[in-house]
Amino acid sequence: MKSKLLMIPISCLGMLIIFSAVSFGQVQTAGKASGRKPNIIYIMADDLGYGDIGFNGQMKIKTPNVDKMAKEGIIFNQHYSGTAVCGPSRAALMTGVNTAHGHIRELSAWTASGKPIDLLDEEVTVAEELKRAGYKTGIIGKWGLEEGAGTGAPNVQGYDYFYGYKTHMEAHHFYPEYIWKNGEKIVLDKNVTAEKKGTYSNDDFTTKAIGFIKENKTKPFFLYLPYTVPHNEITVPEDSKKPYQNLGWATRPMTPGHYYHDPEGNTAYAGMVARLDRYVGEILKTLKEQGLDNNTLVIFTSDNGPGYDNGFFNSNGPFRGKKLTLYEGGIRMPFAARWPGKVKPGTTTEHPSAFWDFLPTACEIAGIKPSKKIDGISYLPTLLGNKLKQPAHDFLYWEINETQGPIQAVRMGKWKGILAYNKPFELYDLTADLAETTNVADKNQDIAKKIKDTMIFTRTENSEFPLTKRNSNYGKTPD
Repeated sequence: MKSKLLMIPISCLGMLIIFSAVSFGQVQTAGKASGRKPNIIYIMADDLGYGDIGFNGQMKIKTPNVDKMAKEGIIFNQHYSGTAVCGPSRAALMTGVNTAHGHIRELSAWTASGKPIDLLDEEVTVAEELKRAGYKTGIIGKWGLEEGAGTGAPNVQGYDYFYGYKTHMEAHHFYPEYIWKNGEKIVLDKNVTAEKKGTYSNDDFTTKAIGFIKENKTKPFFLYLPYTVPHNEITVPEDSKKPYQNLGWATRPMTPGHYYHDPEGNTAYAGMVARLDRYVGEILKTLKEQGLDNNTLVIFTSDNGPGYDNGFFNSNGPFRGKKLTLYEGGIRMPFAARWPGKVKPGTTTEHPSAFWDFLPTACEIAGIKPSKKIDGISYLPTLLGNKLKQPAHDFLYWEINETQGPIQAVRMGKWKGILAYNKPFELYDLTADLAETTNVADKNQDIAKKIKDTMIFTRTENSEFPLTKRNSNYGKTPD
């Protein structure tokens, strides 16, 4: 695995070492009542925007369960995805390594060789780490990190149980004719993909997730629950659309093609987000019924910025950009965490964090250290309300390279630098210009140079993902 530990000031390293004992002691004390380590459930939406959720200002779509979860826990206002598209973003989450160093930096459609790319055997996932600490591990939903190279299967990457889509292309349809259970291909005889008949896959994922929780209620478990709503295709069962019909909304006709969209997009999209919210409610209800509520950390977020919205829902909130861009709208995510008795209800934080911070956070909760060098820093101090004990990143890095050519971005304190293919360097002061409307690079040449230099020195080369403009290996296959 090509990885490089972020440069952290000595003072922060000392703080981290001191806090490791303090925070883990608090977690141990909090878990004594149950006599076991805390459970961890990580719920991830697919292409859900920062502004699609009520707690971030959504006005049209109702998300009462996620909003209640956020009210009972903590909201991270500055949490970032791995990048602005699914595969590499999920890889960063799983490995604690960002796209400056990761093996997977883009979807397989964009490899230089044209070959598929999977997680490698030598990469260590959060599931593998937690298994060392005695956790039962499961993933239910969209994996997207086993594209055909032969090394990325969830069951060889630390997961005891897998039910869902292996590849991102399979996950494009909500009524699949087959699904994967561990290494077995399960044919779904009653599903007709093009006619959208049978079982809506994400309903099935929720049922399986509830079963996983019940089956493992006597042991510590980690459940990774990456749903595929509200990613294209834009379709949802009728009962979820009904509350949004006859409201006088503008309509958005949808044309079926690769995706078998419903005829009208806006009510379908709202229904998809509302159905996701219902799933969250069902998971939280199950935890209470099984007596696991107080010993389970539940995180809710999304993999990258919105792909559907054209402004009607204000899915990217106050930010510029969406999926496939490195403006804030493409990478700043809704994020809420709930852990009764440990996370103080009704709190918010401005601590900048990212997907690669989850692995060290989970490790610290489990009482272990990451087994390889990573880019992440645990945000457990912030979860537990110890703001002054929270180490900070010197900078955060992202890259993406699809149709528009390579783009790099670095956030360094209040500054955000973006270097896009054949375009002038962009610099934004996020404290004064959250929407990234005014490029101030010419007026701040020293910080612009520092960020450009950081883009160079932090990045390790990857032969499959050079910073050159390329065509998709799949032609015009959708992301």
